[in-house]
Amino acid sequence: MNAIIPQAWLQERLQQPGIVIVDCRFQLGKPESGHTEYQESHIPGAVYLDLEKDLSAPVGEHGGRHPLPDIVDLSVTFSRAGIGNESIVVAYDDQGGAMASRLWWLLTYLGHEKVYVLDEGFTAWKQAGLPVTEEQTEVVPARFIATVQHSMLAEVYDVRDTLGTDRAVLIDSREAARYRGEVEPIDRVAGHIPGAVNRFWKDALDARGAWKPAVEQAARFDGIPQDAEIIVYCGSGVTATPNVLALREAGFTSVKLYAGSWSDWISYEGNPVAVGEEEERKG
Repeated sequence: MNAIIPQAWLQERLQQPGIVIVDCRFQLGKPESGHTEYQESHIPGAVYLDLEKDLSAPVGEHGGRHPLPDIVDLSVTFSRAGIGNESIVVAYDDQGGAMASRLWWLLTYLGHEKVYVLDEGFTAWKQAGLPVTEEQTEVVPARFIATVQHSMLAEVYDVRDTLGTDRAVLIDSREAARYRGEVEPIDRVAGHIPGAVNRFWKDALDARGAWKPAVEQAARFDGIPQDAEIIVYCGSGVTATPNVLALREAGFTSVKLYAGSWSDWISYEGNPVAVGEEEERKG
């Protein structure tokens, strides 16, 4: 089963035991807005997890703007949200799947095999006339035990080791102007990691905001061998996760997230920075 599920799939299973629906709505710069929107209206049965309070660790000197949480802390968060190892988890947001993909990646990284992202998000669900509610969900805690999938994560030293080599393909998931270093509205340094190619994460979606099918996802990464080691990053490790998901859907077999991403990379004095376009190597 694909990781992207249609509205009809969830609609048919809203009352099914063992399903945990997670509202991941969050707006950068408006950190309280997601929870406020959840309180006003959400999919029946959904619990809310906050990008910065629940799905990230506190910001430090390194680790980027949304550092990975401690594994024990994250396991406790999932348990308190009612997510057990056998739960079927469906995540949604209203940000094109970026925040929901963060939850998808975190759960998959901790060994959970049944986690999905709702196609098109909450607004499309509501506009389709599907059920919503303001009633708060009574959560029954579960037991979540992590089995860390270390092969899914790249650290800063892994990225350094690839520079100037053919060991891995680096994919920058930010908008093209940020990748080229022409603008930088968030981080203190503009540019990209040398050698990285640009694949804007929103190109995973079609004109109406639905996820493109696997064959179209594969076309976005044309020229990259499906067995190549790929390291994906963005500004802080959040909007890279839709690209990780898209690569997985397209059949790529060795995809890692550089969780700290650009904001972590520039926190180390001496890490090189590139601007402009890169000449892409074809596999």
